[in-house]
Amino acid sequence: MSEGERTSTPVAFRVCVLTVSSGSARGERADTSGDAIAVWVAERGDVLHARSVVADDVSAIVRQLLEWCDTGNADLVLTTGGTGLSPDDVTPEATLAVLDREAPGIAERLRVLRVSDMPRA
Repeated sequence: MSEGERTSTPVAFRVCVLTVSSGSARGERADTSGDAIAVWVAERGDVLHARSVVADDVSAIVRQLLEWCDTGNADLVLTTGGTGLSPDDVTPEATLAVLDREAPGIAERLRVLRVSDMPRA
């Protein structure tokens, strides 16, 4: 190996997945989006550190996000589910309540990448 060359081992992220779905929280609906994310995490070689399902409720969402983020045990927290753009969808407001710093460009890029196959995303 020449000077300046380095070999690096990929670092596994500790990922927490929060599904926001009143139906799933009541056991009426399978958490298929959470399942898909868990598969994605494993395929990347990352670690699914925690996974939870909560109802569409600001307090429940905030409580879970703060628990994961404030302990320092998560490198990445992903949310999924929700009711979409409707009066019952409180996930955006709950997420904003726990942010120290917003990065709107990232969320906008994710929406742009998925709009062709998920027009309501």
